[in-house]
Amino acid sequence: MTERAKHAPTISALDVAAYTIPTDQPESDGTLKWDATTLVLVEVQAGDQRGLGYSYTSAAAARLIKDTLAELVIGSDALSVTQPWGALLHATRNLGRPGIVSTAVAAIDVALWDLKAKLLDVALVTLLGSVRDGVRVYGSGGFTSYSRDELCDQLSGWAAQGIGMVKMKVGRDPDADVERVRAAREALGPNVQLFVDGNGAYSRKQALALAEQFKQSDVRWFEEPVSSNDLDGLRLIRDRAPAGMAITAGEYGYDLWYFRRMLDAAAVDVLQADGSRCGGITGFLRVDPLCAARSMPLSAHCCPLLHLHPACAMPTLRHIEYFHDHVRIEQMLFDGMPAPVDGVLSPDRTRPGLGVEFKRADAAQYAVAF
Repeated sequence: MTERAKHAPTISALDVAAYTIPTDQPESDGTLKWDATTLVLVEVQAGDQRGLGYSYTSAAAARLIKDTLAELVIGSDALSVTQPWGALLHATRNLGRPGIVSTAVAAIDVALWDLKAKLLDVALVTLLGSVRDGVRVYGSGGFTSYSRDELCDQLSGWAAQGIGMVKMKVGRDPDADVERVRAAREALGPNVQLFVDGNGAYSRKQALALAEQFKQSDVRWFEEPVSSNDLDGLRLIRDRAPAGMAITAGEYGYDLWYFRRMLDAAAVDVLQADGSRCGGITGFLRVDPLCAARSMPLSAHCCPLLHLHPACAMPTLRHIEYFHDHVRIEQMLFDGMPAPVDGVLSPDRTRPGLGVEFKRADAAQYAVAF
């Protein structure tokens, strides 16, 4: 045994909890409706330091962590984060990596990275090696459940905060989408970039026709105009979309093979990835070189707190989605959650790890059994 191995801190405990937080009002996009979001929180202990991680998923992920995954992490070297990450994926082979398994691994992985940075007494971005001081965000919400006034108030509110890009949902009522987008543009004025997200609600021909009409409102980003499983359809729309309108997808990627297939198909102008789904910070970081090899920009989907530190270390990263529901939860439950300044979100480099502490007392009312 090497001298380092003799003294390496080991994981002594892993705790998991689940919290279901109601939305501030019913929300919907082109293909789904919801009124609550579940956060699964993992805390890992080594010495006198405690790391925290989370993902947005089902409470079933918490049960998987408690019953199966925790024992694979306890006793491992707290400074060798990628070793337990690989062990977790290996052990869950027969459970199926996409979905619950990957979100459970993500929560653990984020906690391990937070713990390692705390043990070394550095901000996580410092540990990873930053390439920028902060990352631009785009305000995201504009749910199809909102009235037109609610939609315009939310989007223009972000613009008033200095956020120069905003995104709205479309696809629930295709016949009304063009007018809703036009109303959003009128509320924003000409100097704020407008994005739309179809969540795969349109057919190929619908998406092509609507892309031309959305261009009239200077839409710069058309996310999932068709299902992200339809790579040929995404490629078709990417090739035929108006100049200046990026076609984007990737939020449902759980492994590198998914992202590679999307890139090999030339299906998008900007690839999206979500660390809460693709295996945490370790999985998220691995998407960056895939994009670099193809000169492809990358955008972080949702979970701004989870993505902030690694995003500052990833050269291809363009921006982070500042998603209304997740921002509300992270501001509510994490002390130290930063706010964007002039549209840029920056990590607090004076605080170790992710730079936040969980507000346990505030979260208690939302705890759920699993």
